[in-house]
Amino acid sequence: MTLPIETERNHALLEWYAERGRTLPWRLTTDPYPVLVSEVMLQQTQVDRVVPHYERFLAAFPTVERLADADFADVARLWSGLGYNTRAKRLQETARIVAVTGWPKTADALAALPGVGPYTAAAVASFAFGERVAAVDTNLKRVLGRWHGEVLNGQALAAAAATDIADDAASWNQAMMDLGATLCRPRNPSCDECPVAAWCAGPDTYEPPRSQPRFEGSLRQLRGSLVRRLVAGAASIDELLPAAGFEDDLVEEALAGLIDDGLVVEDEDGYRLAD
Repeated sequence: MTLPIETERNHALLEWYAERGRTLPWRLTTDPYPVLVSEVMLQQTQVDRVVPHYERFLAAFPTVERLADADFADVARLWSGLGYNTRAKRLQETARIVAVTGWPKTADALAALPGVGPYTAAAVASFAFGERVAAVDTNLKRVLGRWHGEVLNGQALAAAAATDIADDAASWNQAMMDLGATLCRPRNPSCDECPVAAWCAGPDTYEPPRSQPRFEGSLRQLRGSLVRRLVAGAASIDELLPAAGFEDDLVEEALAGLIDDGLVVEDEDGYRLAD
């Protein structure tokens, strides 16, 4: 009996993952809280940078209830260095919802939480709750495109993921991430070491993601520096302007954006991190 290509490929992929998969602290639990913390931290941040932040964060806020009850200044202090501080704010907002209502257990329901997009929702649903759903990140998209020999987007990408996913979705998602991160890289992929090369159309199918804007001198850099300053305590505009190292109008623009995002508030003492 000839097995379907997806079954053969997944068998080889999961065998490889069992032997060669990366050892990462969030893979040692199915508790949805640390799984969510890791997935939010991993959004646009490299694994090596996330690991120490993840461990310190969970040491300070070991449960969803502890995070829900924390002052945001303490959350921001532990988040400092990861960037994209709005992620920390939305993570705490989610913790406050979950502490009252409990955990949603499907990707569709999880996606309704603050800051939880389709990928993060699918990742938590598969890793914590065992839902058979593909967590489609840039690694998985690239790997699937090479398997099928065409650039996949939208419905075509979703259909390919739904067809190819193994019954053990959690292991398959992790294996796909590891394959994309270590062997099926964007450039110079290690096809000779790939466990599923026999079922792949080849490495030529690849659509590079849009390049990120330069960080140095960016509004994102300025926002991060302002949050780090306010972690130490409230500050007036006269204190923030020289400390920021940017033009005054850019500092004011960044502060306005931080207020709109719920990260910062302005009161009689000047500016401070939101509660």
